[in-house]
Amino acid sequence: MAVTVLIVDDHPAFRASARAVLELDGFDVVGVTLVAAGAIAWSPRYPNRLGPLMILTGFMWLARQLRYSHNSVLFTSFFLLGDLCYAMAGHVALAYPSGRVRDKWELWLVRAGYATVLVFPLSILFFYEGSRRLHQFDPSKRESLLLITGNDAVALRLQEIFVAIFYGVLATLFIALIARRLVLATPRARRLLAPLLLAAVVAALRAVWECIFTFVDRPPSIAYNELFWWQIIGFIAFPIAVVDGLLRARLAHAGVGDLVVELERTPPHRLGEALARALKDRSLEIAFWLPDRREYVDALGTTVTLPADGGRAVTKLDNDGEPVAALIHDPSLLDDPTLVSAAAAAARLSLENARLHAETRAQLAAVQESRARLVTAADEERRRIERDIHDGAQQRLVALGLQLRTAQRRLGVGDPEIEQLLDATVQGLQFAVDELRELARGVHPAVLTEDGLGPALESLALRTPFPVALDSLDERLPKPVEATAYFVACEALANVAKHSQASKASVTARLRNGTLEIVVQDDGIGGARPEHGSGLRGLADRVEALGGGLRIDSPAGGGTCIVAEIPCAS
Repeated sequence: MAVTVLIVDDHPAFRASARAVLELDGFDVVGVTLVAAGAIAWSPRYPNRLGPLMILTGFMWLARQLRYSHNSVLFTSFFLLGDLCYAMAGHVALAYPSGRVRDKWELWLVRAGYATVLVFPLSILFFYEGSRRLHQFDPSKRESLLLITGNDAVALRLQEIFVAIFYGVLATLFIALIARRLVLATPRARRLLAPLLLAAVVAALRAVWECIFTFVDRPPSIAYNELFWWQIIGFIAFPIAVVDGLLRARLAHAGVGDLVVELERTPPHRLGEALARALKDRSLEIAFWLPDRREYVDALGTTVTLPADGGRAVTKLDNDGEPVAALIHDPSLLDDPTLVSAAAAAARLSLENARLHAETRAQLAAVQESRARLVTAADEERRRIERDIHDGAQQRLVALGLQLRTAQRRLGVGDPEIEQLLDATVQGLQFAVDELRELARGVHPAVLTEDGLGPALESLALRTPFPVALDSLDERLPKPVEATAYFVACEALANVAKHSQASKASVTARLRNGTLEIVVQDDGIGGARPEHGSGLRGLADRVEALGGGLRIDSPAGGGTCIVAEIPCAS
C-alpha cells in the first residue's frame, strides 16, 4: 500500500476522496496479486518465463500510480513507463501456458503493444508543458523533464491517438485473437486456457470502453465506477487463473509417479488408456514401431499413419536411438514437453512390452491375411476351372455329340451294327458331359457365382440322396463368405451320406450381428472326429482363414451338428 500512501499524500484531491483511495487500493491489490502469482509460478523445477514476467508486470502495475504524482521526476518516469504493465499483461495472456508466443499474429500484436506504450508517451512528454490537463489526470500542473518544445495541443492530440491505437485498436485485436485461440483450441487446451483468457477479455473490454469514453465530453459515471471495478476484478482473476493452470500442470507431473504403480497391473493393450489418464488427454493414442516392417502399428497390429501438421501432435519415443513408439496427442501437451518425457520414461518398460505384443499381433494379422488371400485365390482358381470345363471340354463334347447325331441321320437306314455303335457313342458322350457337369459343380458351382448362397444350397439339397430341410437367406454376401459357407454345407452333407447312416438332415444359414452362421445337423449315429479325416479339418482351416470358427458336436448315437461362424466383413 506504499504507493497509495505516496499518491494520497502528494495530492490533496485524493485525501478528500475516500472513493479515490479505494480505487487506488484496488490497483494495489491487482499489483500484489500479480507479484504473488508470479512468485508461485516461478519455480526452478518447472522453468517457465511466465513467473518472472508476471512479477515484473505486478511491480510495473504498482509503480504506474506514480504517474499521477506532482513530482517532476516521478511524473516523467512513470508517465513514460506507466502503460507498460498493460502490454506486459497482454504478453502473459498470449504466452500462456508455455511462456512463449508462437503464433505469428499474436507475436505481432505483442510487439506492436510494446512499441506503442514506449513511443507515444515519450512523444507526448516532448511537447507537454503542463498548461492543459491530460486525459485521465486532474487539472493540477505537472512538468515534463523531457520537454523539447512546448505545445500542449500537440501533446493532447498525441495522447488521443495513443489511446485510440492502444486501448481501441490493439485491445480489440487482442480480444479477436483470444476468441480465435479459444475457437481453434482442442478440448484439452480449451479447458486449460478458458479461465485465463476470459479474465483477459474482461480487462481488454474495459480498455476498449475507456478508449470510447476518452472521446466523450461527458461520459456517464459508469465509465469510471462499475466498469472500473470490472477491470479490477478481471485483472485479479487473471493471475489467479495463470497460477491455477500452472499448478494443475505441476499436479500432472506428480501424477506421473502414480503411473509407475498403475502400469504394474495394466495389461499391454490398456497402456494407452493409462497414459491418457496420466497426461489428462483422452484423445491420446500409441503407435508402436515395427523394425521389420519399418512402420507404426496400433495395439492390434494395424498399420498407423502418423498425422502430419494439423490438429494432432506426435512425440516419438526411442531407446538408445532406436524407435520404440510414437504418442499421438493433443498439441497443447507440447507446451509442457517435460511432462510427456516424464510419462514416457515411467512407461518405458511397459512400452517395450506393449510393442512386442503389437508386433506379435501384427504377425498374426499378416498370417490371417495371407490365409484369406490363399482362400480367395483358391476360389478364383475353382471358378476359372469351372468356366474352362463349361466353355471348353463340355461344349466340345456336346458339339461332337450333335455332329454324330447329324451323321447318323444322314446315313439313313444302313448297317444296324453301325447305328448301334453310333447310339452307344452318343450315349457315352452324354455320360461324359454329365460327369463333367458334376465335376464342374463340385469344383465351383456356377449357380453360387451367379445367384448366391441360397439358390446354391437349394441345388445342393436337391442332389442329396436323403431329405434335407433347408432354411437359408436370399441376400448376397461377400464371395469368399458364400463360397466357404457352401463348401461347409457340401462337405458336411457328403459326410452324412458316407458315414452317419442318417435318414434326414437340415441346413440353416442365418446372419447374426454381421456374422454368417451355417448349421448342418443330422439324425445319424454321431461319433464324427475331425482329426480322423482331412475334409472337416480343411474346412476348419478355411473358416479360420476368414476370421471365423468351426464347431462340431457329435456324441455317439446322438447325431452330428456342425456350426460354422464366418464374419461377413472378411
